[in-house]
Amino acid sequence: MRTLRFGIEIETIGQTRERVAQAIQQVVGGTIHHVGTPFCYDPWHVTDARGRTWKVMADSSLSAPKRLQAEVVSPILHYEDIAELQEVVRAVRRARAKVDHSTGIHIHVDAGRFDAKALRNLVKIVNKQERLIEHALGISQARRARWCRGIDQAFLDKIEKQRPRSLDDINRAWYGYHNTRPVHYDSSRYHGVNLHNVWFRGTVEYRWFDSTLHAGKVKAYIQFVLALSAKAIRARASSSKRRDFNPDTAKYDFRVFLLHLGLIGDEFKTARLHLMANLNGSAAWKNGRPENRPAA
Repeated sequence: MRTLRFGIEIETIGQTRERVAQAIQQVVGGTIHHVGTPFCYDPWHVTDARGRTWKVMADSSLSAPKRLQAEVVSPILHYEDIAELQEVVRAVRRARAKVDHSTGIHIHVDAGRFDAKALRNLVKIVNKQERLIEHALGISQARRARWCRGIDQAFLDKIEKQRPRSLDDINRAWYGYHNTRPVHYDSSRYHGVNLHNVWFRGTVEYRWFDSTLHAGKVKAYIQFVLALSAKAIRARASSSKRRDFNPDTAKYDFRVFLLHLGLIGDEFKTARLHLMANLNGSAAWKNGRPENRPAA
């Protein structure tokens, strides 16, 4: 997971794009440029000290008026860049940007590391654990219905029955035909795991997350999708049989899933804490802590 490249989009409201760009520059250095076009996005660019471009753009799906819409789009990042990204998040929060029900976070992982088997594994792993993931991340019914729908069962059936061997085969299963000219706003993009972006942008996009300016949660979300991606890439095979969701044991069940993904030990302790915070039950005991019986 540490070798996977990624990018992130963090949607905010309540502050101008210029002010958010200035906050980013305070962390990454470099220069600010108001690009302004296309007008619908009115982008600002921050070219950092390493020559990478951070973008701040309008997004018409957000609840605020256009002048107070600011979607932060990172450059391509590596695992060791997470600490700097966290400082960017803190700076944007200090600049008084906000999040609400309309804002989300999208994380992109380099699709160059995924072959057909890895994409099959990813779809199956997510389908199996999808109810747990949805509850752990607190995804509202409204978001699940519109912006981050679950695994399409017709697509999953094709994956199971046809066992696509190439990315072109996956493409045909995803779109229903061989789509050689994907467009940005294809309707198939609105899934929690968006494979449309594999062919449009060269990334696997994860759209599950409500936006946050809590740097620890942002790091946890990134570590989660990188670990999930790495698991799919290295697994020989995966089961898609959907796990029943039990609210009484959900925290334990999700902890076991996170450990299977490799999020083990002190390095990922905070990530596990954030990712399990919405779930009921005990992380350590599936059926509750055993009662201590008095000695005979």
